[in-house]
Amino acid sequence: MPMMNRRRLLGTAMAAGAMATAMRAVGGGAAGPIFLTPGPVRFDLTGRGMTEGMMGFTPEGPPPVIRLRQGVPAEILVENRLEEITTVHWHGMRLPVDQDGVPWLTQMPIGAGETYRYRFTPPDAGTYWYHPHCNTLEQIARGLAGLIVVEEAEPQAFDADLALQIRDFRLGGDGQFIELYKPRNMARGGTLGTVSTVNWRVAPVLAAPAGGLVRLRLAVTDVTRVYELSLAGAEAALIALDGQPLPAPEVLPVPLVLAPGQRADLALLMPAEGQEVALSFARTSGKSEVLATVRATGAPLGRSLDGLAPLPPNPTPLPDLARAERLDFTFGWSPDGTAPDTGGFCGDVPYRFWSINRVPYAGDAPPDPARPGRPLATLTRGRSYVLRMLNETQNDHPIHLHGLAMHLLGPEGRPTGRVQDTVLLRSHESAEVAVLADNPGDWVFHCHVIEHQKSGLAGFIRVA
Repeated sequence: MPMMNRRRLLGTAMAAGAMATAMRAVGGGAAGPIFLTPGPVRFDLTGRGMTEGMMGFTPEGPPPVIRLRQGVPAEILVENRLEEITTVHWHGMRLPVDQDGVPWLTQMPIGAGETYRYRFTPPDAGTYWYHPHCNTLEQIARGLAGLIVVEEAEPQAFDADLALQIRDFRLGGDGQFIELYKPRNMARGGTLGTVSTVNWRVAPVLAAPAGGLVRLRLAVTDVTRVYELSLAGAEAALIALDGQPLPAPEVLPVPLVLAPGQRADLALLMPAEGQEVALSFARTSGKSEVLATVRATGAPLGRSLDGLAPLPPNPTPLPDLARAERLDFTFGWSPDGTAPDTGGFCGDVPYRFWSINRVPYAGDAPPDPARPGRPLATLTRGRSYVLRMLNETQNDHPIHLHGLAMHLLGPEGRPTGRVQDTVLLRSHESAEVAVLADNPGDWVFHCHVIEHQKSGLAGFIRVA
């Protein structure tokens, strides 16, 4: 069956179903700007009534999946309908620094009632996400997070493309928000959510063509939880991490571990019509819980994983390891646990439990000429570096670097072929990544457990 007919069949099947499906998409190569309107919303997350006090990027609630194309200019207008300042950061996308969305460091924050215009051309295809970088703990926890799909310059041979945003909300038994964090948890692993969702739904059922080859995009946008994921009912291969293609498809790890900020693309071979594929995760108690189900629909397409080709590589050149300078970063406790006064800008918290190289991040605030911010390191543009990262604590730290690609190195310092923007350091783990300093600017370097970030585990690296 020709590819166009397969896609038409999928569209018919999904439109006919009364099932919860993927989030609404915007963009897709259409002319004109994309509009986002961060503001207060209410939405029925649990099926038991409206949750008040949420935040969304559209009045309808669930943030849309933004679909762009590699190498094609994009324009996104953000109208701030919140009663506080905000920004939008395009997580994992290697963009010019003035488009990175970090308040005061790369742009002025977007005031209440203001509109900000982002313009950029995505250099890399893959799965990314967008979220505020101001008052991040509250704004993301209340819902401000959405997915970005940057499609390859040449269409790929999949019969369906499903984007799944995986995240918790902290709700009480009445479906309303409870305290978003607890200080004692902030000083440890972070405060877990109580209701796990996919695309703002509890255990949604999606549809895909029977016997078809599906690109399943998984993105963890949670503020805390490290997910241990498993897939039952179908064969699948891992084809990309953090938007960056693997050199060759790999057997799906069991479990597939994804931390806040990380993404994984799977090639999923759907079973026969009427059968289901379950995506589950393990709670801290060890109990398995279904996050989402994909149901096979329609006549079988007869696809196979045999001979599956790797995705086209992105333009992320390997750093020159022979000439790379070594830099050490230790992620650990704050020296004294006190918090500097940043005036409460961008949702600061009154604690500093964490630090990088014993320096806790002061917080997002307007520049102070008397106390200028200092980079954790200054890299020379065009040179190569190896970042040696050590987690000296018993807690997990997914470390995210803006603006630059991190090439993961193996135990002997050799490239593994994996390129990521968020590297998970588990308890007392270390990792080495190679970085080519090819994108000038000040790039935030932080833990994506947001409680850790807000209480000191952040800083920035300068490329000059």
